[in-house]
Amino acid sequence: MSTDMTIQPGGALVLFSGGQDSATCLAWALDRFDSVETLGFDYGQRHSVELACRDTLRAGMVARRTLWTDRLGPDHTLDLPVLGQLSDTALTREAAIAFSEGGLPNTFVPGRNILFLTFAAALATRRGLKHIVGGMCETDYSGYPDCRDDTIKSLQATLNLGMDSRFVLHTPLMWLDKAATWRLAEQLGGDDLVGLIRDDSHSCYLGDRTHAHDWGRGCGECPACEIRRRGWEQYRAERGPARTLPAAPVSDA
Repeated sequence: MSTDMTIQPGGALVLFSGGQDSATCLAWALDRFDSVETLGFDYGQRHSVELACRDTLRAGMVARRTLWTDRLGPDHTLDLPVLGQLSDTALTREAAIAFSEGGLPNTFVPGRNILFLTFAAALATRRGLKHIVGGMCETDYSGYPDCRDDTIKSLQATLNLGMDSRFVLHTPLMWLDKAATWRLAEQLGGDDLVGLIRDDSHSCYLGDRTHAHDWGRGCGECPACEIRRRGWEQYRAERGPARTLPAAPVSDA
């Protein structure tokens, strides 16, 4: 469990996709703010099954920690089909996942996080929220330029200037690899939270939830599955054999 009981003033809005990173960020925010709302986006993503995971994760978190029950506020979903219409990527089209000569995968949706945070700031203004939390990370990721720390810092300045506000953009995973992200979940909610995120969050770019693995559900081959698998194996190796988690669910396939 987390030992940091310092509650920051002002409510928080968490960009909550239904994936491992955003689920960990939601737990992080519930541990630090007295009121937390969540925001998801439907932009025509190929793995839209992630949106169906959000209610299960929200319910599971408050069921595991009574303290979080009173802190978790409304959930919001915004439709952004124009992002899918503009994008010609493997994340918004039925296309094989490939890498450019520069190493950037064709799952990169240009402008996605910039738009997400802009819309989040607009919603936060209406809801009277100062803090915006996102799962962006440049330590263990696919190389997306809008996940970089410099991008987020620049966007925070732009949003505050353009909206005459004092938003704080929090990226608690920015310098964590996936193994450290699993460890953070354990610190925040113990084995129960780790198990919830493992079983009920979704990362697979292909939207596959028919195949179960030690690290969760997914195709097991796309970049998101590979990063998640590698992080889980490192986390489990560091954790050691003395402590065990409940078994992962059996594959439906």
